[in-house]
Amino acid sequence: MSARFDRTPLPRSFFDRPVLSVAPDLLGRTLVRTTDEGPIELRITEVEAYDGETDPGSHAYRGRTARNASMFGPPGHAYVYFIYGMWFSLNLECGPEGKASGVLLRAGEITTGAELARKRRLSARNDKELAKGPARLATALDVTRALDGTDLCGDPASPLTVLTGEEPAPDLLRTGPRTGVGGDGAHHPWRFWLYGEPTVSPYRAHAPRRRST
Repeated sequence: MSARFDRTPLPRSFFDRPVLSVAPDLLGRTLVRTTDEGPIELRITEVEAYDGETDPGSHAYRGRTARNASMFGPPGHAYVYFIYGMWFSLNLECGPEGKASGVLLRAGEITTGAELARKRRLSARNDKELAKGPARLATALDVTRALDGTDLCGDPASPLTVLTGEEPAPDLLRTGPRTGVGGDGAHHPWRFWLYGEPTVSPYRAHAPRRRST
């Protein structure tokens, strides 16, 4: 591990900022998932920003619901949702309480606990694929709706914590349109990733789901 790596947990003030400031600043940070079997640590390499009720791509665009309620809570909490009836995705909420904005964790490098992640990601061909994509990331870290609303900045024994980590070189930052987002939010360049990282997921434009006839 680099001598510059900082294991100080990020304070709530880090998340209490506009989502487009928080999202790129999460790159290079380390997410710690504490499980009964031991810790899993993930260096964040790819994220997407979602700006709540002003953003057509956000789950909160049409207001508060039972599903997205944690998005409207205080900053520094997790929002976990179930998608396509199969997968979970992990978001880190930011901005002031009452404003639903957050950052989707799209990909990362497992730096500790790879043996635990492999048990959950049996289809991964190698360790670079363990958390390459939001559903794979959540599966590798054993993230389910049970973690929705988890405080990332409070109890040291929390199952989710974000460490300061190591700041990447500024010239490695890249940005582009979000993956799989359609409609008016399709072209927002709110996906951020680290250039050259093999864990970053491939970009895919939105493709409308076909309805069975």
